[in-house]
Amino acid sequence: MFKSDTYIQRRKDLVKHLGSGIALFLGNDESPMNYKDNTYHFRQDSSFLYFFGVDRPGLGAIIDVDSDQTIIFGDEHTIDDIVWMGSVPSIADQASHVGVKTVLPLEKLVGTLGQALSKKQSIHYLPPYRQDNAIKLHKLLDKKLPDIANDWSPSLVKAVISLRAHKTDEEIQQIEKALRITKDMHLAAIGLAKDGLTEAHLTGAAHGVSTTANVALAYPMILTVNGQTLHNHFHGNTLKKGQLVLADLGAESPLHYASDITRTFPVAKTFTNQQKEVYEIVLKSQLLAIDMLKPGVRYRDVHLSACRIITEGLKSLGLMKGDTDEAIKNGAHAMFFPHGLGHMIGLDVHDMEDLGEKLVGYDSKTERSDQFGLKSLRLARELEAGHVLTVEPGIYFIPELIDRWQAENRCAEFIDFEKLKAYRNFGGIRIEDDCVMTQNGGRVLGEPIPKSIAEIEALRN
Repeated sequence: MFKSDTYIQRRKDLVKHLGSGIALFLGNDESPMNYKDNTYHFRQDSSFLYFFGVDRPGLGAIIDVDSDQTIIFGDEHTIDDIVWMGSVPSIADQASHVGVKTVLPLEKLVGTLGQALSKKQSIHYLPPYRQDNAIKLHKLLDKKLPDIANDWSPSLVKAVISLRAHKTDEEIQQIEKALRITKDMHLAAIGLAKDGLTEAHLTGAAHGVSTTANVALAYPMILTVNGQTLHNHFHGNTLKKGQLVLADLGAESPLHYASDITRTFPVAKTFTNQQKEVYEIVLKSQLLAIDMLKPGVRYRDVHLSACRIITEGLKSLGLMKGDTDEAIKNGAHAMFFPHGLGHMIGLDVHDMEDLGEKLVGYDSKTERSDQFGLKSLRLARELEAGHVLTVEPGIYFIPELIDRWQAENRCAEFIDFEKLKAYRNFGGIRIEDDCVMTQNGGRVLGEPIPKSIAEIEALRN
């Protein structure tokens, strides 16, 4: 936990934003894999962590703006719980550490909310992303279950986003703690790769680093020779010389702040000339994007500038052609770069997207496109000091997508499908770093993780 003043101030700031009513926060419960007592790794709700910091299942909390009262609800461990799971600090002790004086049994939450409803107080809650919490809200608020998904509080969501979007120095320190572990995860994978090993060998080595550091993964690892599949969680392929390995790995900090880094490296000791040419385009686009980060700049414009570099680079290889601006306007580059340049990162790897991706990543000045590729841009809004975000351009050769576009004669005036045949088995390249916005511009967080061709090849040798 942070110091109690941190949590007290966060709740005070929320009260100022909200104005009136009761803010209701439900923590997460244990989630069974296949029977009640065999559970997945527990992860507390991020907004609950942000305002209350208590990292255990079975909790709820309210901030009563009207009466200036904060209560955490939960049940202490019984002797049976202790026999199976050991002793833990009391909820009261943990609540005291975050500046909450009142702790009540979980059953009291029903009556407390019932009294508030009878007084016609507004009950604000966040959109539930877990079905068990949706059912709880249905019972606690006496709402029809289908209505729960739609009746969440816009004012609470906007307040939470406005607070969580701007990271403090102590939050940045947590992200950089995670990045130190993530760097070692990547170095382990890059150093181990060789012909004949499976992806699982590299995945196991990287996961072992985070396990040894006693922290969880921020998200399921992507480590694959099929980097053209953007979210590829299969680890059963055998590495072969001539292939590229795309490793998208990130650890959490002890307080659950995420990191998110991608590196791409050859199974062989060196890149092939073809791989070098594509890699340099991706790296150039990433470095340009990082250099563009400044308060007031729309991330959509940074994304489109990266697209321009990628298009020009692919034109130099003969894979694209025609006017660059027209190619981008028509989305031709998206066959090679079908995702957005990045997203917010913090207590979630895709920070706060459970509250609504558009509310987090867009603003009143920025409309979301419905064009293939550009519609997948998760962060497009004007950047502000304190934002932490990923910068992750890529180039991918997706055979199924190439075949579809060629059959449809789509963007044929901008793409040379004949020359693309030599790249069908290329895979994909992505390079990703985490950056914080300061008043003066963007700064790459964490210790440098090798990403130039020379640095990667030095590690491979």
